Amino acid sequence: MEIEIATVGGYEEVGRQMTAVRMDDEIVVFDMGLNLSQVLIHDNVQTETMHSLDLIDMGAIPDDRIMSELDGEVTAIVPTHGHLDHIGAIPKLAHRYDAPVVATPFTIELVRDQIADEDKFDVDIDLQVMNSGEQMRISDRVQMEFVNVTHSTIDAINPVLHTPEGAIVYGLDKRLDHDPVLGDPIDMKRFREIGREDDGVLCYIEDCTNANQKGRTPSESVARKELHDTMLSLEDYDGGMVATTFASHIARVSSLLEFAQEIGRKPILLGRSMEKYTGTATNLDVDLPDEIEMYGHRRAIDQSLERIMEDGKENFLPIVTGHQGEPRALLTRMGRGETNYDFNNGDKVIFSAGIIPEPTNEGNRYQSERLLKMQGARIYDDIHVSGHLSQEGHYQMLEALQPQQLIPAHQDLKGLSGYVNTANAFGYEVGRDMHLSRNGNIIQLTE
Repeated sequence: MEIEIATVGGYEEVGRQMTAVRMDDEIVVFDMGLNLSQVLIHDNVQTETMHSLDLIDMGAIPDDRIMSELDGEVTAIVPTHGHLDHIGAIPKLAHRYDAPVVATPFTIELVRDQIADEDKFDVDIDLQVMNSGEQMRISDRVQMEFVNVTHSTIDAINPVLHTPEGAIVYGLDKRLDHDPVLGDPIDMKRFREIGREDDGVLCYIEDCTNANQKGRTPSESVARKELHDTMLSLEDYDGGMVATTFASHIARVSSLLEFAQEIGRKPILLGRSMEKYTGTATNLDVDLPDEIEMYGHRRAIDQSLERIMEDGKENFLPIVTGHQGEPRALLTRMGRGETNYDFNNGDKVIFSAGIIPEPTNEGNRYQSERLLKMQGARIYDDIHVSGHLSQEGHYQMLEALQPQQLIPAHQDLKGLSGYVNTANAFGYEVGRDMHLSRNGNIIQLTE
């Protein structure tokens, strides 16, 4: 079987992921993502109303024109999880291909929301649910499998294509979490089986976001314990307290909801993405605290903040958007004094989120924290664990899969250096069986 891999997007940066695997005349596309930082550097950009070519020129979504060089038909579009850097370009690009989007239940619902919000294109594509642990036939000779992984959102998987030449494992995004707060642990048993069955693993495409960080990425249960300790230490504080985290991080949001109630504060989720992600999880019967109060529209948010001020800030925990300091997010507007929530000296702001490693985010987050401190807020920073593997996690995955060839992704060349060193320990060499690619390249695996 002739197999090629097109590294369409996400091979020079953290964001706008898209990879295409051609197996003879069948093509499977993994991810169609957005690089949000390329949008945030512009004022008042509404991606929903923009043409895909304009977003490509902006560097916000993958330039999929390389797909015309692949001699085959797309049979499936497979997002690995619900983060925007993996699904955000689906409304802009997926309608070009006569293929269904296949994903886990939570991811499919988020894709459905993305398509519903699209104002430029008429997107009418089939959405197919497939659960982790299941398989589906791509063609007579290719089977696709979803292997359960753990990440900073629920329902994440790594898809595996079983071909006559061996397995192709698409490893974006994950951490090795054996004690997650929500969902099942990562299925390392299945990864080890795949590495040792039939012809083994022909190619492993890996997320290298944290490949330069030593050690092992801790479990979400570690972040939960740290968050619990932090919030319990503040249970006697009788002033304002605000928390922010990734809206898509349902496990972290669940912990914030639970601990707020434990210290006698009413949690309220505020922000459009908070309402969207948590509302979707609730509709899918994810195990969350009962009677969640959440508001996404500006008027409802303003009314909630006014009620908090009238009834006493000490009685509430607003859980808001803005963990990266996004200019239009609620926490940033609160820091600029654009809402009717007033900070007093000593009020607490809990950032239960790390900074996505990209200059725009780093600058926005710094500015947001400075604005909050100027109003007298005390910052509790980086109560978080990453959703990505560090070096020892990469070592364990290579040990489990024993792939013939490697393609590092989800970083720039500097960010890939730690992964190259880790792979060198297994005997892989750049240019021989480890391919450092760029956006728009095609790698020939077999002829």
